[in-house]
Amino acid sequence: MSQDTPDTENEGVAGFMARAKAQAGEQAKETANDKVVRPFEHAVSGFMGNAVSEGRLFSIADAVADYQENDIDVTDTTCEYCAVGCRFDVLTKDGEFLGTRPRPEKAPINGISTCVKGKFAHGYTHSDDRLTQPLVKEDGEFREASWDEALTRVAEGLGGIKEEYGPDALGFVASSKATNEDNYAMQRFAREVIGTNNIDNCNRLCHSSTVSGLSSTFGFGAASVGMEALEETDCYLLTGSNTTEAHPVLATRIKQNVMHNDADLLVFDPRKTQIAEYADQYSQIKAGYDNTWLNGLVRYILKNDLEDREFIEERTSGIEQVEESVEKFTPEFVEEHAGVPPEEIASAAETITEADSCVFGWTLGMTEHAKGTENIYAIANLALVTGHIGNPKSGVSPFRGQNNVQGGGGDMGPLPNNFPGYQPVTNEENREKFAEAYGMDVEEMPDKEGYRLTDMFLAAADGDIRGMFIQGENSLVSEPNIAHAREVLTEDVDFLAVQDIFLTETAELADVVLPATASLESNGTYTASTRHVQLVKRAVDPIGNAKPDWRITKALAAKFGYEWEYEHPSDIMDEISEVVPIYGGISHERLEALEDGDGLQWPVWDMDHPGTPYTYEEEFQTNDGLAHMHPADTVDPSETPDDDYPLVMTSGRVLYQYHTGTMTFRDEGIMSYSDKSFVEVHPETAEEYGIADEEVVELTSRHGKTEMLVQITTRPNPGEVFVPMHYLEGGANNLTKEDPLDGAARTPEYKITDVQITGTEKEADDLQGSVPRGEAGRPASSDD
Repeated sequence: MSQDTPDTENEGVAGFMARAKAQAGEQAKETANDKVVRPFEHAVSGFMGNAVSEGRLFSIADAVADYQENDIDVTDTTCEYCAVGCRFDVLTKDGEFLGTRPRPEKAPINGISTCVKGKFAHGYTHSDDRLTQPLVKEDGEFREASWDEALTRVAEGLGGIKEEYGPDALGFVASSKATNEDNYAMQRFAREVIGTNNIDNCNRLCHSSTVSGLSSTFGFGAASVGMEALEETDCYLLTGSNTTEAHPVLATRIKQNVMHNDADLLVFDPRKTQIAEYADQYSQIKAGYDNTWLNGLVRYILKNDLEDREFIEERTSGIEQVEESVEKFTPEFVEEHAGVPPEEIASAAETITEADSCVFGWTLGMTEHAKGTENIYAIANLALVTGHIGNPKSGVSPFRGQNNVQGGGGDMGPLPNNFPGYQPVTNEENREKFAEAYGMDVEEMPDKEGYRLTDMFLAAADGDIRGMFIQGENSLVSEPNIAHAREVLTEDVDFLAVQDIFLTETAELADVVLPATASLESNGTYTASTRHVQLVKRAVDPIGNAKPDWRITKALAAKFGYEWEYEHPSDIMDEISEVVPIYGGISHERLEALEDGDGLQWPVWDMDHPGTPYTYEEEFQTNDGLAHMHPADTVDPSETPDDDYPLVMTSGRVLYQYHTGTMTFRDEGIMSYSDKSFVEVHPETAEEYGIADEEVVELTSRHGKTEMLVQITTRPNPGEVFVPMHYLEGGANNLTKEDPLDGAARTPEYKITDVQITGTEKEADDLQGSVPRGEAGRPASSDD
C-alpha cells in the first residue's frame, strides 16, 4: 500500500463478497459458505423492498466466491455517495475491489443498511476511462504530460492571470465529494497562495440557503439533531424531499418508526414520491409556494393558541415581526396560492403541536429557489413557535446530498465569505488567526468576500473572472443553464484547469486536467448530515499516476514557492483542530480509537469533549443565546406560467443516478435502468397536450430546450412536470436559468422553470444516452 495508508487500514478479515451484476430478472445467488454469507444480512430481495425507487426494480445478483479468509483484505470506510454517512467494509483481493459489507458495530448511522449505490456502485474506481495521467491541451487536443509539466502549466496559467488582472480575476471551485482535508487545503491555496476569497463549491447550488437561513436563526447552518431523533421522534414534517430515492437509508429509518412506533408522518411536496405513501397526511402543494403553506401553519398555530409560548418568550426574539408577517397567510390565501386546503393546514398544525417531539426534514425542494433562504426562515419559525428544537428527538434536519457537502462544502471553508469553521473573512481577528497559522502577514490575507459559484460564471461573462480552477465538480452539467455555462467555459475564461477522476464534460473544455484519486483510493474524513465526522480509508492503491487531491494542491502550492509540511491527511486534520473551534477535539488518531466506530458529532470543542449529538439544549449559538426569527412573506416564485410557457417544471434526483453521473454512468447495472433522461407528466396534462407514454417530446423554456422521453404518472400535479437533474442530454439544466439568485445565499432557482411541451417524430432509440468516455480518459472514437 502507499505511504498515505496507515497500518491501521490493513485489517485481517472475516469474510468476502465479490460483486457481480446479472441481467434484469435474475435472482440473487449465494454460493459461498455460511461464514461468508450470513454477515450479509441485507439479502437483495429484502433490500430492494426497502430502498429502491418507486417499485421500478432491476435485480442485481451477488456472485459470492469461496475464498479463504486470509486471501481477502477488509477496510472499513465511509460511503462516497449521499451525506447520510453510511459506513461499511470494503473487500479487496490483490488490489482489486470485490464488494462491500455493512458492519453494524462500525456503522453508527446505517447499521446493517446500505442503499443500492452504496452496496453495488463502486466499480467506477477501476473503470477503463479513469484519468491516470495529467493531460495538457495543445492545438485543441489533449496529450499526456508529466506531473511536473502539468503543474507548471497550471501555475503559469493562474499566475499569469493573477499578475495581469489581480488575484480576484481567478475563481476556484472545491469539491463536496472530496475529503475535509482536501477541501481545507484548497481553501488555503486560494487564500494564501493566490490571495483571493473567490472560492466556492456545490453547496452553493443546493443547501447554501439552508446554511444561510439556519445560521442566521440558530447559529449553526446544520442539522440540530442526529440519528436518535430520526429513528425515535414522535412526528416528522418532511418537505421538498424525495427521501426514498435521495436518502434511502434515512427513509428506511423513518418508515420503520412510522410503521412500528406509530410516529406521525406529514409530507408536503409537489410530487407524490414513495415516502408520501407512508404518510398520515400527504398534501400536494403547488411548486414554488413553500413558505406560503409554512406561514399558513405558523399563523394557524398562533391564532389558535397552540404555540409554546414559554419557549418563545424565553429562548427567541422576533416573534412580533413574524406574527405581523403571517397575517396575510389565511387558510383561504394558502389554498389559493399553495393549493393546500384549510383542513389539511389545521390537521398538520394540530398534529405537530400535540406531538411530544418532532423533526423537520427537507432537501432541495425547499432550498433551490430564488427565495430559498426565506423558505428556511419559515420552517425554522415553525420549529421555534412549537418549541420542537433543542432536545434529543426534536429539531431541524436538512438531508444533504453529496457525501461531504456538510464538511468539505461548508465546515472546511471553501466559501467566499467564511474561513473554515464559519468564521467570517471580513473579521479582522479571524484574518489575523489564519494569517498566523499560515505564516502570512495579515495584510496579505484577502479581506473582502469573494464571488459565489454561479456569480463566478456571471462575472466571467462580464470579463471580471479570467481563469478558473475546478476540483471534482462537473460544472458544465450542474450549473443552471448549460448553454450559458458552456459559453463561459469555452469563450469567456482565458485559462481553465480541472482536477477530477474522469474526463468529464467540464474537463473536456480545460487547458490542463489533473487526475485525482477516487474515494476508495483516499484517506481522510467526511462529515455526514448529522454532523458526524468519520474516517475515510484507502482500500485500493491509486490507479495509474493519479494522486490525492490534497497532495496535488500541495504540489501546486510548491510551484508558487509555498512549502507546506503536510505528509498525511492526519497532519491536515491536526491543523484544522487548531484553527476551527467546532473541530477542536477531532483527530484521525481519536477517530480510529473509538471502539464503537461512532464518529464524533461536531461541535467537539477539545480532545476531552465527547461531541454533540444534538444542539441548542440550553442556548442557541448566537451572540445573545437566543434564536432570531425572521419574517418570510414572499409569495410568488421568480417566474410564473404564461401562454407561451404554460407548464411548471421542477427537478430532482432519481435513485439510480448520482448528481452529474460522473461515477454512476459507468455502472452497467445502473445504466441498464436509467441511461436516458425523462419527463414525468400527469395524465390530465398528457391528454391536454396530446402526448403518450414513452413518446419523445421537446421541452422548451425561456432559457433553452431539450428532448426526452415521457413517463405518464400521477406523481406530479396537473400542469407541472418533473425532469431529473443528472443528465447533459435531456437534463433539467438545459432549461433552468442562471439569474435571479437567492438574495442571501445566491442559490439558483432550479426548482421552478416555466416550460412548453411539444411532441416530436423521434423514437426513443434516437435519443442520446449518457455513455461513458473511451479508454485513458479520452473521448471515445466513432469506431468504439
